Amino acid sequence: MADSAQTNEPRTSEGRYMRQVRSFVRREGRLTKGQAGALERQWPTMGIEFDGEQLDFVAIFGNTNPVVLEIGFGMGKSLVAMGKAAPETNFIGVEVHTPGVGACLLEAEQQDVTNLRVIEHDAVVVLKEWIAEHSLDGVQIFFPDPWHKKRHHKRRLIQADFVALLRSKLKEGGVLHLATDWENYAEHMLEIMNVAPGYANQAADGSYIPRPEERPLTKFEQRGQRLGHGVWDMKYTAI
Repeated sequence: MADSAQTNEPRTSEGRYMRQVRSFVRREGRLTKGQAGALERQWPTMGIEFDGEQLDFVAIFGNTNPVVLEIGFGMGKSLVAMGKAAPETNFIGVEVHTPGVGACLLEAEQQDVTNLRVIEHDAVVVLKEWIAEHSLDGVQIFFPDPWHKKRHHKRRLIQADFVALLRSKLKEGGVLHLATDWENYAEHMLEIMNVAPGYANQAADGSYIPRPEERPLTKFEQRGQRLGHGVWDMKYTAI
């Protein structure tokens, strides 16, 4: 899902951040009528635009509830399900794939979820320029692009610099939740995270945790389980 860096004009310009690790690979597709309609109806209230100032979560949501940021929500079904299950928490989803944004807004509309906002932009830029220091209660990144080939591993989102950036945005006690269905990437995540300053692995043995109940089991995951494929979850507390 994740793999959402580009400029303040995400649909037209990519030059400014060409040399940094991007949190996405753009895969544009055509909007369905449902997605296009949801964008038109819901973006004015659920979409977040950048005005040059860091985001004011109280103004955006109208409350002081905890805020969780999801990077790369894909089509948004799991994110909406999490929002519906936890109305006392505010969720912000970041995604660069326009049909995914439309699908997420359509699902939120159908499920009557109102504690969710979406950003169609590069997550690295969002974190650096939009999010205040130590303002997030949680960050979740589920199934980022694993970049299977070894020569491409440097393109993986979970790298030392990136998790340091995430730590600077998390409150003390905030939680970073990672999940992947690619074992080599899970091992890579552990290697990066277990030496990252300011994080404590919630797993007693310093490795993985069972899938938390709050992360919905996707159809993709269910199919993978039937085929004997693994999924690895990790949670780290900001200390």
